[in-house]
Amino acid sequence: MKNEKLYIEFEELAQRLGLRILKGKGDFSGGTCTINDEIVIVVNKMKPIEQRLKTLATSFLEFDLDEVYMVPALRAYIEEFRTLSF
Repeated sequence: MKNEKLYIEFEELAQRLGLRILKGKGDFSGGTCTINDEIVIVVNKMKPIEQRLKTLATSFLEFDLDEVYMVPALRAYIEEFRTLSF
């Protein structure tokens, strides 16, 4: 699956989970954080798409995705980072 399509799938997954993906510019890499008691995923839109996808994948590892439908390519992409994280 192409990177742009994976990114769209991540956005749709966030919507299903009730999460917001905030896109910003600056000197940060991104990840999950809490703003005003709301969990959000922050992505640096100035970084290459591969790095943004990595940020999203590692952020979604923090959530229980077992019962959430997603396309198999997205689930496999996220699981790749589970094995790399531990």
